[in-house]
Amino acid sequence: MPTYDYECAACDHTFELFQSISKRPIRKCPRCGKLKANRLIGAGSGLIFKGSGFYQTDYRSAAYKSHQKAESSSSS
Repeated sequence: MPTYDYECAACDHTFELFQSISKRPIRKCPRCGKLKANRLIGAGSGLIFKGSGFYQTDYRSAAYKSHQKAESSSSS
């Protein structure tokens, strides 16, 4: 479930709300109680890959690697 940023048009209060994607945006500001809260458009979060296993070459077979090594040494 993502965290959404909201801002109240009445009192300029900004806040975050952790809610489901399928849920409708809230309208009521938790500070002033008016129905002026708007969901802000965010940049989203970046996708970070850490560790090995994210490239096609990480799962090459031993036969492929030995063939590639022989081919590169013969061309040198």
